[in-house]
Amino acid sequence: MSNSERLRVSRRAVLGGAAALLGGGLAPPPAAWAGGPGPRRDGSTRRPVDRKSVDAVASRLDRDLVELRRDIHRHPETAGTERRTAAVVARRLRAAGLDVRTGVGGHGVVAVLTGARPGRTVAYRADMDAVPPGDQFGGGPLPAHLCGHDVHTTVGVGVAEVLALLRDRLTGSVVFVFQPAEEALAGAAAMLDDDVFAGVRPAEIHALHCGPFPVGQFVVTPGCGLPGQDRGVVTLTGPDATARAQRLAAEINVLGTVTPPATPADIERLVADILTPNGPLAEFVFIRAEAPDAEGPAEVRISYRCWPEHRYPEIRAQVRRLARSYGGAVSFPNDPFPAMLCPEQEGLALRSYLRQSVGHARVRTLQAPVPFNGEDFALFLDRLPGTYTFLGVQAPGAGVETSAPHFGTFDPDERAIGYGVRAMAGWLAGRTRT
Repeated sequence: MSNSERLRVSRRAVLGGAAALLGGGLAPPPAAWAGGPGPRRDGSTRRPVDRKSVDAVASRLDRDLVELRRDIHRHPETAGTERRTAAVVARRLRAAGLDVRTGVGGHGVVAVLTGARPGRTVAYRADMDAVPPGDQFGGGPLPAHLCGHDVHTTVGVGVAEVLALLRDRLTGSVVFVFQPAEEALAGAAAMLDDDVFAGVRPAEIHALHCGPFPVGQFVVTPGCGLPGQDRGVVTLTGPDATARAQRLAAEINVLGTVTPPATPADIERLVADILTPNGPLAEFVFIRAEAPDAEGPAEVRISYRCWPEHRYPEIRAQVRRLARSYGGAVSFPNDPFPAMLCPEQEGLALRSYLRQSVGHARVRTLQAPVPFNGEDFALFLDRLPGTYTFLGVQAPGAGVETSAPHFGTFDPDERAIGYGVRAMAGWLAGRTRT
């Protein structure tokens, strides 16, 4: 899926640049920035940033952030091509007075906001790329923002702008990481290789991702996460190689215990399963084996995800046994791409914060991974503790299919942007003081 799958990544034990826009114009930044490039002093006392101050500032930016999301949505850029999106982001962050670096790991943008008081440094990551046609379920022939990265980017920009306007009350520093190529599982590795945190040392890193939950709801992931991915190839030769390859692919696919949802009812069941302790997704294998339909030397290409992560050797052994029975030679050229394992301590702290700020009923806990999606935020969590939280984007009365990432029907409720900005701005401001 990406060059990053060729990298060997040391696992961290967890569980306890042009400012000009390219290709189009966006409205000037909000009036809050009028009068100079830096954050405006609002005459407030130097109390720490709190929920009331965050909400007051965010309310002034809500409408403009929705327009920002719509602009990004109209110009989807796939992994490695996020030039325009990066330029839009860099322009906004410079206008807010952040120290901005572009071209990090491709089209990545890194921006540092330094508060008025000494404190800790924390990081926040948002991904920018769109979904290519081949990775869409029932989508169209063109790239589209069907995974919510346009929402993620907008929330990241909004958090930066809110905290910049409250800089006089902010402790420590926040590093904003706008990452390219998440869909290809390549951007995080590229940014890390390009010294994404040059000159700064975050103590932790945080992220949000759209999810099929009611708008205004958050699903935290302490001790859980998303699966990694493994790839292999079985080569068969001989006059009947193609027929044997097709039979072998069918047998390998039987190893799978889950299949992608095809209907809204399937998605509803998936949502229920990932929120059920010790439920049907506590262990799973999602596997795809594809064989050619032409005669000659044949290859069965295999891609699979499993949970828990320690099951990779077991699955590889099963594939090897099946391949030998068909006279095939197996190759797993690289180590599996790592699963995203979210630390328990930070996740529980975020759950407590969110319950206090948005209400107990609007905060739920992920009990099992979504089997069909990986996340290269895993590589950041291998280096730093942090959190990864699902942001509900299902509008009232809308079908769950409108909030399921990668589906052609994905149509998130834009009010989720405001919820995400307020939650993350308050959370990050608090973490710089911890």
